[in-house]
Amino acid sequence: MTEEFTDRTVLVTGANGGLGTEFVRQALERGARRVYAAARSPRAWDDERVVPIALDVTDPSSIAAAVATASDADLLVNNAGIAPEVDVSLVSVADDTLEHVFATNTFGVIRVSAAFAPVLAANGGGAVLNVLSLAAWIPLPTVYAASKAAALAATNGLRTELAGQGTAVTGLIVGMVDTAMGARFDVPKSTPEHVVTQAYDGVLAGAWEVLADDDSRFVKGLLSAPAEDLAAATRAAMGAVVD
Repeated sequence: MTEEFTDRTVLVTGANGGLGTEFVRQALERGARRVYAAARSPRAWDDERVVPIALDVTDPSSIAAAVATASDADLLVNNAGIAPEVDVSLVSVADDTLEHVFATNTFGVIRVSAAFAPVLAANGGGAVLNVLSLAAWIPLPTVYAASKAAALAATNGLRTELAGQGTAVTGLIVGMVDTAMGARFDVPKSTPEHVVTQAYDGVLAGAWEVLADDDSRFVKGLLSAPAEDLAAATRAAMGAVVD
C-alpha cells in the first residue's frame, strides 16, 4: 500500500474535518509525494509533505489562488461540504441556507473541478474524487440531499467531459460517517478510515462509483424498483432513527 501513490500530488478540500484529515493521512500512507490540505482556515500539520493552503470553495478568487499554488496536483479530492442543523425542510428553508448549501456542496464541486481540470490535464490527466452522499438517492426533504443529488449529476457529467483529457472521475457514495458532521445522528456509522480506504482503492482501480457502506449498496439495489419502494424503505429507516 505504501507505494500506491508514489510521486502523486493530492489536493484535499475540507481537509480539517474528520473525513478530510483521513484523506490526507491515507494519501501520505500510500506514498504521496505531496498533499495540499485545503481549508477555509488551514491548520498546521506535522508532516513536511503536507502543504496547508487556504481555500473557500464558494469563492472563485480563492479557488484561483489554490490552482496557482497547487499546479502540480494530479488527484483532486472534493471533500468539502456542509449539512446545517437548521436544514430540515425544502418548503420553509431560509434563502441564505439554501444558497450556502448549494454554493458549497454543488457549485463548489463544479467550480473547483473546472478550475483544476487544466492542471490535471497538464499533469497527465490524473483523477477527481467527489465525496457525495447516499442522501442523493433517497427522498429526504433537505437542501443537503438536493445539493448532493445535483453534485452526483455534476460528477457524472464531469466524467464524460474530462475523459478526453485522460482524467478519471470517481463518485463516492456513503451514508453516515463517524465525524463531527454526523455526530447529532444516533445511528450506525462507518469509520472515516474505512470510507477513505475504499475511496482511494476505487480511484486506483479507475472505478466510476464507490459504494462505501451497506446502506449505500442496499439503496443502489432499489433504484430500479418503483419509487414508492424506495420511499417506503426511507420512511422505515427514518422511523427507526426517531424511535
